[in-house]
Amino acid sequence: MKEIQITTPIQVYKADELPEEDRELVDIAKQMTLTSYSPYSHFQVGAALRLRDGQIFKGSNQENAAYPVGLCAERTAFFAAGANAPKVPPVSIAIAAQTGGKFSETPIAPCGSCRQALLEAEVRFQQHIRIVLYGTESIWVARSVRDLLPLTFDGSQLP
Repeated sequence: MKEIQITTPIQVYKADELPEEDRELVDIAKQMTLTSYSPYSHFQVGAALRLRDGQIFKGSNQENAAYPVGLCAERTAFFAAGANAPKVPPVSIAIAAQTGGKFSETPIAPCGSCRQALLEAEVRFQQHIRIVLYGTESIWVARSVRDLLPLTFDGSQLP
């Protein structure tokens, strides 16, 4: 047997250390938590996705009494970008979450389905998407969704 070690490089920032472009996305993601429709979980998530040409697409989680029918903030922003600017690659996304009017102290990471959707975009456009995860105590930044999903499955593995 052989064992391998997989590491995830994450940069940790304080709010005042964050580059201006990332700070702008974080501010929009925080605002988008207010548009969340989350009457069941009361967990409000917002996302802001920047494309290479500077366009920003916004998203928030949208729940439904039939839970699998809802959609995460990350994918609402990502799918809006895909529908409106399908040939423009995404370059970064910020994600923020709050409950009861208080933002999460520690950053909230995308779920597995969102990671897979972001991975598909990285493969499609052959470039990394910077992931900015907001928390009131610190902000975590990953250079690529592959850092959050190191053992990936993509179209290259299909026959």
